[in-house]
Amino acid sequence: MNVMIRGTITAPKNREHWKSDSNDHDSWITFSHISGLVVNGGGTLNGQGASWWDKNGSDRPTAVRFLGCDNLKHNSLTHLNSPKNHISITGCDGVLISNVKLIAPETSPNTDGVDISSSTKVFIEHSTISTGDDCVAINSGSKFINITNVKCGPGHGISIGSLGKNGEYATVENIYVAHITFTRTTNGARIKTWEGGSGYARKITYKNITLVGVKNPVIIDQQYNALQAIGKGVKISDVTFRNFRGTAKNKKAIELNCGSIGCTNIVLEDINIFGLNGERTSSSCKNAHVTSSSCNPTVACIGK
Repeated sequence: MNVMIRGTITAPKNREHWKSDSNDHDSWITFSHISGLVVNGGGTLNGQGASWWDKNGSDRPTAVRFLGCDNLKHNSLTHLNSPKNHISITGCDGVLISNVKLIAPETSPNTDGVDISSSTKVFIEHSTISTGDDCVAINSGSKFINITNVKCGPGHGISIGSLGKNGEYATVENIYVAHITFTRTTNGARIKTWEGGSGYARKITYKNITLVGVKNPVIIDQQYNALQAIGKGVKISDVTFRNFRGTAKNKKAIELNCGSIGCTNIVLEDINIFGLNGERTSSSCKNAHVTSSSCNPTVACIGK
């Protein structure tokens, strides 16, 4: 099935014009359980989400949702101003998103570019994502995710998680993020998990990364919204950060904040991050087993 979008499709400007049944607010456009779907055409999807941005995130619709669509191709389109996520990929196997532009103001809350959950073999490439939240968010049940040649910013970076909220079991593995430019983002490469959850985030690589005034270039937070559940958490292991170049807005360029269960096999190689005016940057590290080489700033860990 091929869906060609040429010109502009525009959502209702005011949320009062949407149907009142809350079930109709889950998403604006949904493609459900279509194998071999191709969506392209060079057009624009305008979510006109501004009237939603003061509303609780759980009450806002995603602009475009792909649910259970295997062997999906989505390319050559522009997405503007979603009420919430611009694109959600849920329960899909085999996805290629390429040559898309996802755009919303930096101040628009929860307007993730691409939100991935419970999906396998998702490729995102040659795209520009400028939003008020994560450029790409990788959530539980996702594996074999490949993100390359993406310009991200403004936004919150390319994030794994959050995982393990409310004590949930969560899994993410085999993630590859490379040839990314982060420009004035809140975060660059980020992994965030809740204390009190369980499961794992493992086999993750961020490499060949360009940083332009990024607030937190490298961050692992295993105590995201900590519940003080000592000895329990989502296990983070086998994570590599390689060939990072550029500038950090904050003095602290690398933060590895692991909980009581610790993080294992964290590798930092060929890192060179300075402040906006060439100042030296710093790092912090807690409860992580770290191997580093050619790393500026240097990383010294306490605990574990």
